[in-house]
Formats: sequence, structure tokens, C-alpha cells
Amino acid sequence: MPVDMNTLADDVAAETTALRLMIAGLDESGWRQDTPALGWTVADQVGHLAHFDDAAITAATDPEEFAADLERALADGATSPDAIVDQYRVLPPAELLVWFDESRARLLEVFRSLDPSIRVPWFGPPMSAASALTARLMETWAHGQDIADALGVVRQPTDRLRHVAHIGVGARAFSFAAHGRPAPDTPVQVELSAPSGETWTWGPADAGDRVSGPALDFCLVVTQRRHLDDTALRIEGPAATEWMSIAQAFAGPSGPGRRPGQFA
Repeated sequence: MPVDMNTLADDVAAETTALRLMIAGLDESGWRQDTPALGWTVADQVGHLAHFDDAAITAATDPEEFAADLERALADGATSPDAIVDQYRVLPPAELLVWFDESRARLLEVFRSLDPSIRVPWFGPPMSAASALTARLMETWAHGQDIADALGVVRQPTDRLRHVAHIGVGARAFSFAAHGRPAPDTPVQVELSAPSGETWTWGPADAGDRVSGPALDFCLVVTQRRHLDDTALRIEGPAATEWMSIAQAFAGPSGPGRRPGQFA
């Protein structure tokens, strides 16, 4: 079934609203609160999202300019997430929030009009427009988790997690590549319990390697926001075990993740 870009954009908008509710009323100290991402504050998380929203807009509307921007960044050695957020630490929180709001609104406007199958460049391989917008939802949710953890907020999971889980499953081969390992061709079935009570599945039903459990836990693991030991996921088989030990749904190098028991 073809992806409906308006429906997908509506889900991104809803995830944006959930994030916005956490940060809109923060004072200066709240914006400068440290998050579980080492060296990153709440403000840094928002600056990261705004920066990559702008990059996604450029990739979709002017691929040649995106390629030129990427070439310049590579030449300057300014492509690491830490180097990127460091550029924006001088911005006052109010200005940062306006930037995020305007970039996110423009992102949704641009992507609603795109054919979901059109290819857009990115920092790794090109992606379909649908995948690129889904990645923005995944990033919003994942960095929103960092903010929630910093502020002591417990978020109620929604079925928008299906987008995050879908990327996590699709990024299995990339997870191995990011660690310099060959990806096994052993099939893995993923069976997740959605917040609504539905069951979501990927992969063949007769696979000997399996990952099952709460969708929330799977999404926390593939975005490296929780250690696997701190979840209720059930892992069966060597291929599934190795994958989940290194899983990542995001582009770029693997991060240090979270320590076992960090949020106990």
C-alpha cells in the first residue's frame, strides 16, 4: 500500500506537538539542563532537530545545494553531531524555539507535496521521501526521549511508535555496517505489542531468530535510549542477539548508548 504523505506528516506534527509541550514553558535553567546524551543539554537536542530539519528541506528542494553543503561540511570537519550543535550554543532559548518551530512547519509543508517514492539525498544512501520524513519522526521521538529523561517526564507511548519500529527493523543491515561487521542473511522475525494492543510483525513467521515484546522497548533499544538489559524484550537466536546488541535506527556512527540500570 502506498504511503500517504499527508497522513505521515500528520503523525510527525503530532510527535512535534508532544515534544513542544515539554519545552515551551521551560526557563533558562530548564533549557540548559543536561540530558542523558553526554555533553548535550535540552537546548542542544532542539538545535540538533532544527538543523537536520533544515538539511532535509534542502535535500528535498535543492539536492545540488545539499550536496554542496555536505561537501563543505566534510571539508571543514563539521559533520559530527557534537560539532553541529556546538554552532548553536550561543542562541538564546527563545530564538532556538522560533527556529525549530519555523523549520518544522516548513519541513511538513515541503514533504506533504512530495511523491513518497521520490529519492532524496542524505548523509548516507539516498532515501525515499517517505523514509526521509519517517526519519524525522524517529529523530523527534528519540531526542524527545532525551529531553523527557532530563526533565523527569514520563511520556505515554502512542502507535506512532510503529514508524520508529519500522525504521529500526529496516536498519538492521546498516547496524552491522556501522560496526564494521558483515550482516548475516539469517531472517529474523520481529513481533511487537503496540500501545493500542495491536500486534505488529516484520519478517517471516517461521524464522528461528526472533525479537518480541513491547514496541516501546524495541524503539528505545534501536534508538539507543535504553540498554537492552533494562527492557522486556525477548531475544531468540544468535542472529537476533547480535543484531539487538548493536541495533541503531539513525544514520551516522554508533553512539555509546545507555548504561544498564541507568534509569532504574
